[in-house]
Amino acid sequence: MRKAARRDVGEKDIVEALRARGATVYYLDDPCDLLIGYNNKTMLMEVKNPNSAYGKKGFNENQQHFAENWKGGPFCLVDSPDSALRMLNLMLS
Repeated sequence: MRKAARRDVGEKDIVEALRARGATVYYLDDPCDLLIGYNNKTMLMEVKNPNSAYGKKGFNENQQHFAENWKGGPFCLVDSPDSALRMLNLMLS
């Protein structure tokens, strides 16, 4: 039996900020944490805790491989509600 994926610290605040702005947010486990829909566009987000050694490393090997080969919408790394909302604003461009 598979254990539930551990969620990143601060992820809940990021999701709440995105939803408050009007985005649709779905939790994923692989290849990243969040699927975002906003302004008829789609974005993938990976949440990292900048205060942890794991979070400071950025994308893990699997995520890096995915990012290099992904041909869809933006795939970004965020570490706070502010950084997530900045990425959301890019979707308006």
